[in-house]
Amino acid sequence: MTSDTQAVFSPTDRKTLLEGPLGAILMLPASATGGRLSLVEHPLAPRSLGSPMHTHRDEDEYSVVLEGVVGAQVGDQVVEAGVGAVLVKPRGVPHAFWNPRDEPCRLLEIISPAGFEDYFGELNAILAQTPPDVAALGELAGRYRLDLDPTSVPRLVERHGLRGHALAE
Repeated sequence: MTSDTQAVFSPTDRKTLLEGPLGAILMLPASATGGRLSLVEHPLAPRSLGSPMHTHRDEDEYSVVLEGVVGAQVGDQVVEAGVGAVLVKPRGVPHAFWNPRDEPCRLLEIISPAGFEDYFGELNAILAQTPPDVAALGELAGRYRLDLDPTSVPRLVERHGLRGHALAE
């Protein structure tokens, strides 16, 4: 850290990237870490699917459960994690996550290397459309080297008692 590097990022420095059942709030940008990692808070509404099955080609993600319970499928493992638990979602391993409860949950997402956090800002514009533009979503995922499996949405929603997802509507 150099003397001109910001040492503290307060709540007023945060930027909302994505609004909806899954939110994304940028807490620590890539510029603060030399691109090594970024921190994103994900509030997740009750009984909501955060993401369909997807695979990152370039990033590892670590999700610290700050509030509530999060359900996840990482590879073939289906788990529920409570406050203080860390979900490990390595690049190259398909995963999905959801809120299985009737109370909100919050995750602190550590993304390494940084850069993928920008995806959420672009995703916000696509999900704001009714219905979402599936071709635009595919193009966005391609630019971020993300392999999405939208066909997993109905299975995840039914299996875990969720309220749906924008891609299923």
